[in-house]
Amino acid sequence: MMVKVKKINSFSFYFVILLTFITLVSCKSKSYYNYEVRGSKINVNESSNSDPSIEQFIAPFRTHINKDLDSVLAFCPETLDKSKGKWETNIGLFMANVTYNLANPIFLKRENKSIDICLLNHGGIRSTLPKGDVTTRSAFNIMPFENSVIVVGLSGIKIRELAEYIISERKPHPLHGLKIYLNKSGEISKIEINNQPIDDTKTYYVATSDYLSNGGDSMTFFVDSQLKYDLDYKLRNLLIDYFKKVDTLEMFNEQTVIEE
Repeated sequence: MMVKVKKINSFSFYFVILLTFITLVSCKSKSYYNYEVRGSKINVNESSNSDPSIEQFIAPFRTHINKDLDSVLAFCPETLDKSKGKWETNIGLFMANVTYNLANPIFLKRENKSIDICLLNHGGIRSTLPKGDVTTRSAFNIMPFENSVIVVGLSGIKIRELAEYIISERKPHPLHGLKIYLNKSGEISKIEINNQPIDDTKTYYVATSDYLSNGGDSMTFFVDSQLKYDLDYKLRNLLIDYFKKVDTLEMFNEQTVIEE
């Protein structure tokens, strides 16, 4: 009888081990693999015939954004247009002066230096600014890009290259702080910076955009400068801050290129 009991206990022991092994194997997580991915493009716009629930979901956000974009910030006393003017346009002068006025205090505080010149590009202005109410949307229309203000240090010799570029381009690039005088042959006869004759040995600080500071629009005179200061201030945000700061936009009237 003792031997028989031992055999039974031995059988039970191995049975429990086998049952445990089967249980562990059956509980092991399965591996899954992706063999195919399918996708489709769904246009979400006003003309879309997509699920009405999409429009229902988007509507509150659209309403909120439009309310922010269309809130009146200031008043523009005349239409600003980049298509009118040989060497200067009213919107170009406006952009250059406003950029200088808002960027210079930041540069002065951070670097204890002042901006001498502001140069932007004619093609970067993407819209007119109509006479009347000015909104946040106005800033997005004028400057839809994510360009930031960069201050670049240039020698007087490089400023001469900058002046030659402006004359050769024959475009009314937004400009402030620099005056270029042309003789009767259309050649540069004199250059003034802040109403002072240019000094070839001096370093001048030019506020521009990050795009131009990297040589955009063939402005290669910026590329080799080792003095570049990122103000971390988008041109569009600068415009919005100016709109919020004033009641009526200031109009600027100055000559940057003087033909003798």
